[in-house]
Amino acid sequence: MKITLTPQESEEFFYNSLCNALDYIQGYGIVLKTKQDQYEAAKKALKNKGDTPCYEDVLMEILRQNGKLKLKDIEGEGAMDAEITLADVHERVQQTPLTHLVAMINETDDAETADAIIQTTFYKEIIFG
Repeated sequence: MKITLTPQESEEFFYNSLCNALDYIQGYGIVLKTKQDQYEAAKKALKNKGDTPCYEDVLMEILRQNGKLKLKDIEGEGAMDAEITLADVHERVQQTPLTHLVAMINETDDAETADAIIQTTFYKEIIFG
């Protein structure tokens, strides 16, 4: 069985995953990195709209402004570095294993679900855990 998500659904699921698992993935020796100028531009754009953005809002805005998010491997000499664009989010979130997608759709997700979505989006598969 395959689930096809709209771009909006993919973005929502990825955003929720960022909120629920960014700290979780640090246990794998990887951290999320952004370019400082992209981060500042995205944050400013959201503030100009009247928003008070949280970190994850800014990360999504970076992607919407054609920027990239990068996972940096801080323990393995860069072997697990990966970066994504918004197009990758649209394409890859729906490739997450079905059990995790169903959990997100049914709003019964947890950090494990979020972790699976983040890994699938960055690496096209679940590598850790």
